[in-house]
Amino acid sequence: MPEDRADNGKRKDFLIAMLKRFYPKRYEASAYVIPFEQYQAKGYRGVIFDIDNTLALHGAPADEQALELFERLREIGMKTCLLSNNKEMRVRDFAEKVDSPYLYKGGKPRVRGYERAMKLMDTERENTLFVGDQLFTDVYGANRAGIYSILVKPMDPQEEIQIVLKRYLEKPVLYFYKRQCLR
Repeated sequence: MPEDRADNGKRKDFLIAMLKRFYPKRYEASAYVIPFEQYQAKGYRGVIFDIDNTLALHGAPADEQALELFERLREIGMKTCLLSNNKEMRVRDFAEKVDSPYLYKGGKPRVRGYERAMKLMDTERENTLFVGDQLFTDVYGANRAGIYSILVKPMDPQEEIQIVLKRYLEKPVLYFYKRQCLR
């Protein structure tokens, strides 16, 4: 019996270690409530953003709230870059409206897109934030790149089927994250 408990403990530790790869450093209700001024005071100089369901509804143009956020970030001296797996037209149109550099078909969660975004902003891993709404692409990729990751709740519950399927897989990871990290 004690051996069974030891085996169960090892399995649990292994599972938690695996799940931690997907844990964000911070979890916020929205990209629009993140205290960027506090991060800037701590030495952060750049923010990489996902677009769809992070800054706007899927496919929607940048709205007044997004314009104000990017203006606020410029005012406090923070650089921005949009990193999306979406097509160029979608990303370019949004980026032009908020006046930010961008990368389309970014290949998240591969590290290369995050590194290219940092190069565009002239920032380093230690002074860059990432903000996105998906664990398995956005947060996992930022974590792999060594960037401080912030997960936000998706803006729109009506999503494409492939995203809906990912959300089901995200639920157990978020459950353990909330139990361990949000006490």
